[in-house]
Amino acid sequence: MVITNAKYVISSPDFKGCPAADRPEFAFIGRSNVGKSSLINMLCNARSLAKTSATPGKTQLINHFDITGVVPVSQTKNTTMKWYLVDLPGYGYAKVSQSSRRRWEQMIEGYIRKRENLVNLFVLIDSRHEPQAIDVDFINQLGEWGIPFSIVFTKEDKNKPGGTINRVNAFLKKLGETWDELPAFFVSSAITKKGQKEIADFIGTTLKNLNGG
Repeated sequence: MVITNAKYVISSPDFKGCPAADRPEFAFIGRSNVGKSSLINMLCNARSLAKTSATPGKTQLINHFDITGVVPVSQTKNTTMKWYLVDLPGYGYAKVSQSSRRRWEQMIEGYIRKRENLVNLFVLIDSRHEPQAIDVDFINQLGEWGIPFSIVFTKEDKNKPGGTINRVNAFLKKLGETWDELPAFFVSSAITKKGQKEIADFIGTTLKNLNGG
């Protein structure tokens, strides 16, 4: 898929305020400061589509973006597809009040479990770190809820040679303790644009499958 247009639609305090569920939806979530906004901007070739900040926990609402993309259906034919990209609040940010954390948790859970047109949830993992319990626990919770998801390891450019693959393998090994089949995963960098094509193509293939081919 090649994304040809991306524009902001609405920010909602809960899933009830989201746009009509009239098209497929792909959402992005991760711990605060995982590089989510930068990844979204890189994916959409838009420098300031999602707001980036040096302050973790900046995203506090469910943000919808209207996306148009071109997907090849044969060697000579392309088709245009529309979908929503959703920027979700980060989880695991401790420097807010307990009531705010609980409100975020309820917002996130309500959206993930009740948004009927959610096709895939991209869970972002910082590739600079060893497996974190909060990420593993969140992914295991998605399994219990039956939510379709894939993993994006971010900030690949921040690692020394070999560092990314070592931590990716460590994380997948940790997941293997509770999962019989591992999800699709991608390695990305908003700086070098690594993973941009792979993630976009995954979305395009998923959309084609939804449309019967």
